[in-house]
Amino acid sequence: MSENYQKTRQQNLLEIKDLNIFFKSDKNPAPIHAVRDLSFSLKQGEMLGVVGESGSGKSITNLALMGILGDGAIVKARECSFNGRELLSLKEHEWQKVRGGEIAMIFQDPMTALNPFLTVEFQIVETILAHLNISKSEAKNRAIELLLQVGITSPKDRLKSYPFELSGGMAQRVMIAMAISTSPKLLIADEPTTALDVTIQKQILTLIKSLQEKNNMSVILVTHDLGVVSEFSERVQVMYAGELVETGLTSELIKNPHHPYTFGLLSSRPGAVERKAKTPLASIAGIVPAFHQRPFGCQFNPRCTHVQEDCKLKSIPIEQGVRCLHPMKEALS
Repeated sequence: MSENYQKTRQQNLLEIKDLNIFFKSDKNPAPIHAVRDLSFSLKQGEMLGVVGESGSGKSITNLALMGILGDGAIVKARECSFNGRELLSLKEHEWQKVRGGEIAMIFQDPMTALNPFLTVEFQIVETILAHLNISKSEAKNRAIELLLQVGITSPKDRLKSYPFELSGGMAQRVMIAMAISTSPKLLIADEPTTALDVTIQKQILTLIKSLQEKNNMSVILVTHDLGVVSEFSERVQVMYAGELVETGLTSELIKNPHHPYTFGLLSSRPGAVERKAKTPLASIAGIVPAFHQRPFGCQFNPRCTHVQEDCKLKSIPIEQGVRCLHPMKEALS
């Protein structure tokens, strides 16, 4: 084993190789293959952006990393290690130490993630006490500090509030406070700004970025918006129909996308490409295929404007960061 390889392995907090996720189904004799041969890594202190349409496998991948997919899921991988520990071999009591302690998650909708019948204080303090060996009064003081850290004014009063008494942006800040309460090494932010208006979105994303830099925390940022990724993440991976179709440094991929799907996503953004006034925005025709109705060959071929016959014959391997037989050569204008 080379010295450079060993050094890289030591730097990677998260190492995923050939992750496959299946779901048992009463309608199909064989389990449905949702995520296929997904491989990626994440260094300590790095932010990785994950983009793709709904149904691309982004969220279920992260739920698998948290060990909360449920009994109907089958998760396999050649390697799925976090901080040198193999996640898929953990017992449930071991998962309880990792989940919420070393790996934390911010869910899409704070109003459904927070318990409406319990106060903010109870929910944050409960999280802290589950993972840290401190007293209840110390946990309450830490909760107050956390609320201040995420930009909530009058934190003592907010501790007494119930989630339904909070605005969407404030509820999301409470979720972030809970997530960072145990100083996790990895924070998974699963579309954390979906239900928020544009102004609050910017505040929440800036907050996550500042916490990442302050705590040297690794972050997986899941979003539909490549504009968000271009501003906040160092690397990006594009997923489609349960597969990784393109990955690379954000600054390079945004300017020179190689996969037609990535090119289509970027071109769909207002102002991304030149167009005449009052003409429709660029868009990708069709929808993401269901996991049990996959096309042959390249998963994107039914929607691809650059499709050729060989794209339909067999599965396409990912090479040099792109899963495409005929990668794009022109840069976005």
